[in-house]
Amino acid sequence: MNLIENVDSARRLARAIISDVAMYNREKVENGIKNDDIFDALQAELEEGRQHFFSRVAPELEPTIIYDLAVVDVLIKRAGKIESSIW
Repeated sequence: MNLIENVDSARRLARAIISDVAMYNREKVENGIKNDDIFDALQAELEEGRQHFFSRVAPELEPTIIYDLAVVDVLIKRAGKIESSIW
């Protein structure tokens, strides 16, 4: 399998992975935002997504940065409508 070497393609993949994590774990996302422990609540799912992402993206694209930004953009920003003391 060829590694993704285009940063825009890597960003799209990261966002898709995080979107799937959020979609398949809605209750965990909601409770994690409400309880301010989203990263603990989704630790296993986010790590599984991270490993998949790293296996598909060329290291020179700095996949850690791309993935972490996608987590914030997709998971955290979209959860802004959930009531929480962190907002």
